[in-house]
Amino acid sequence: MGRLSLENTGGEWLGSVRGPGIGAKFKGTNARGADRWATTARITRFEPPAYFSFEVTYGPFRVAHWRYEIESTPSGCRVVETWKDRRNWLVRRPDKKKGFDRADFTKVSIRTTLERLKSMCESSRT
Repeated sequence: MGRLSLENTGGEWLGSVRGPGIGAKFKGTNARGADRWATTARITRFEPPAYFSFEVTYGPFRVAHWRYEIESTPSGCRVVETWKDRRNWLVRRPDKKKGFDRADFTKVSIRTTLERLKSMCESSRT
């Protein structure tokens, strides 16, 4: 994901986990401008090759739920990436001082991630 996302820079499995499965946890590293932070994610659904979802927390706080659905098509596949903001309303408000709105940013980020994924997959076919 670190190669595809505007914000995620990578991640690593936590504990003795070495791969995906329901309940597995991983640390995600992120950056946007000068800001850097890490989150913890727990896989909530894993049904390869069609479905993958996880809950993200920052310390004790719920942050987001991410879901990836992959559907076969006659020409390849379609990937749907979905994000649900799990932060409370106070934290979720746009930061007017910084001119940053998480929801708006995430819409652009999802589009960029999917475009980069498409490009990477298409270039690997040649």
